[in-house]
Amino acid sequence: MSAITREAVEQALRGWVEPSLGSDLVSAEAIGDIRINNDAVEVDVELGFPADHYRPALQAAVAEQISSQTGAARVDVNVTWQVSARQVQAALKPLENIRNIIAVASAKGGVGKSTTSANLALALAQEGARVGLLDADIYGPSQPRMMGVAGRKPDSPDGKTITPLENYGIQIMSIGFLIEEDTPMVWRGPMVTQALTQLLNETRWEALDYLIIDLPPGTGDIQLTLSQKVPVAGAVVVTTPQDIATLDARKGVKMFEKVKVPVLGILENMSLHVCSQCGHEEHIFGAGGGQRLADQEGVELLGSMPLDLQIREQADSGEPTVVADPDSKVAERYRAAARRATALLARQDPAGASRFPKIVVDDN
Repeated sequence: MSAITREAVEQALRGWVEPSLGSDLVSAEAIGDIRINNDAVEVDVELGFPADHYRPALQAAVAEQISSQTGAARVDVNVTWQVSARQVQAALKPLENIRNIIAVASAKGGVGKSTTSANLALALAQEGARVGLLDADIYGPSQPRMMGVAGRKPDSPDGKTITPLENYGIQIMSIGFLIEEDTPMVWRGPMVTQALTQLLNETRWEALDYLIIDLPPGTGDIQLTLSQKVPVAGAVVVTTPQDIATLDARKGVKMFEKVKVPVLGILENMSLHVCSQCGHEEHIFGAGGGQRLADQEGVELLGSMPLDLQIREQADSGEPTVVADPDSKVAERYRAAARRATALLARQDPAGASRFPKIVVDDN
């Protein structure tokens, strides 16, 4: 057998597409050192997104690809990851103690945006990231109940800032902590936007890799404030396959494009219902709407979530799917969507990078 070379290993790796990155690891510049000793190969994989839960599967896939393509008798794969701050809107810079803010929006109510926000945050925490969740739906805060902290009150150690509540390893802040659950917020737009900025800036977030902001439906005051005053690194737009939902979701995509916030992708909810009694599969809200929207807008489809009774029951009980049933197929779908979104985010320009193209002068 001919000697294994670094070039052969890299060639083997170019033949396998990593699902989260959507490209091979070499092209994504995710391969560090490669060490070869006779027919044994050791490879360092260096990711820009969290992958603790995913690590064993990634190690096995990379080892199998190298072994099958090079004939290596032994392949050891070391997977590490490091989250860094990415570029935000031109007039803003990332907040202290928060590397990246990801907005989750729908532009339409009733599509499962808050459930998605909670499960994406929990999925990132399971992958090893430090995560915060800000409930920006001032009129209808739902995260206190979904995250199992309803009825609890946050502390204010100095009378000026608030310590977020914690559960399931997530730092959580919501206007719902400061009012009774059944109290309506009868506020005009300026009061709502002021409340949002205070909740964000006066919360004592601790060393977050990601802050997930659960936005209210629509494209109004809160969304405009978010784009002008909050340094957002990327956005996820939630929809159902139904035409009327994708029509509104398209407005959400256009809104983020207009304010120069990158859309990381579309997440489709209620894509398929499987009868718990007979197993019959039915596309109650239509089929393929999320994929069509993603294709038409030139963004990624991050994942498709089923219309499942347990997702609703688990969220209502304060224990969302990712923590209630972490080994389920639905939980893995949420983790895959979270990895995909943050992998795409990691491929964007780092915070502080020049926004001007590199100019090369040729003397010839």
